[in-house]
Amino acid sequence: MTTRHLSNAAENNQHESSEFEIRRAAFVGEIGESLEQVLVQINALNRSLEGIIEIGNEFSSVEALWSQFETVMGREDDNAQAQPATGQEQESSTRDHGHGEHS
Repeated sequence: MTTRHLSNAAENNQHESSEFEIRRAAFVGEIGESLEQVLVQINALNRSLEGIIEIGNEFSSVEALWSQFETVMGREDDNAQAQPATGQEQESSTRDHGHGEHS
């Protein structure tokens, strides 16, 4: 009986091992398929990002032109603001001198 019991235990162990190996192989296969899908999706994302970057690069010359325009307009605004301030200072100094002469 002891030999028979050991023989049954060995068969059960082999059966369990083979079932484990079958399930493991199935899981490994599923994992492999999932990783392939992830790789396909990453490649699609990469192509999309490359397209977006390419479109962005096409606008670099437009951006540079607008930057120059902004710089020029900013200088003109600074000059326009500086001139009225200078004019007001001249008027107030003329008034002060005018009051001093009349006193």
